[in-house]
Amino acid sequence: MLAENLESWAHKERQVGRQEAEQRLKQEADQRVFESKQNAARKLIARTEMDDQAIAEIAGLSVEEVNMLRAETKH
Repeated sequence: MLAENLESWAHKERQVGRQEAEQRLKQEADQRVFESKQNAARKLIARTEMDDQAIAEIAGLSVEEVNMLRAETKH
């Protein structure tokens, strides 16, 4: 009985650990994708005369995010 309870507890802990690791990996991947989109938008801002709407559509960002990136580049 005790062995079964310990095994059940260990199984649940491993499952929770896996879920936490998967969540962390997903968050890291999402962050890398977002940073890649920002980098693409920064390059378009620096090298083209495109408006923010066009850059947002190409880079996959919101117009507000592109506006903020453009403001950063002006400084």
